[in-house]
Amino acid sequence: MKNVCWSLSLAVGLALVTIFPSQAAERIVLKYSVLSESVPVSELSELSRSGEVSPALESYLNLANKKPEELRQWLTQSFKIDSVVLSNVLNSFAGKYILGQVGDVIHTPSQRSNTEALRGALVSSAVNDNSVQLIEVLENYPTAELHVNGDRLMELYQKLKGITGGISQLPF
Repeated sequence: MKNVCWSLSLAVGLALVTIFPSQAAERIVLKYSVLSESVPVSELSELSRSGEVSPALESYLNLANKKPEELRQWLTQSFKIDSVVLSNVLNSFAGKYILGQVGDVIHTPSQRSNTEALRGALVSSAVNDNSVQLIEVLENYPTAELHVNGDRLMELYQKLKGITGGISQLPF
């Protein structure tokens, strides 16, 4: 069971971060129980651009029972949204709530300014082309490390799935 949860946490953690400009994140640190793994963002960037997988990233993907193509698709899938609209949504009551929930699971190393870091990375990612890709969010995250709490990741995923399902029904 622990192996399944660790694999799921690793896979979802690599895919999520489902979310800032002074410096780019260099590493994603995935924590599950007492285990901790670190993945360089540069290796994820290389995978998203060229499809090439480093030996270390390949080991993590094997552990999570995921194919590089699947991760590449998650990293490069584009979500179209105007950067001003995105900023307004993320600064609304509902946006702050969602960022707070995500910030409890996906956070800065100090666990401070999580909401601001996520908001900044998302909006920065949308500025040039009015779309957001996960790889852009990772590259725009303002701290050298981005931490993912695998113990709470599935709980967050279920919450966000329910929220986004309701939002997709709204007539925009």
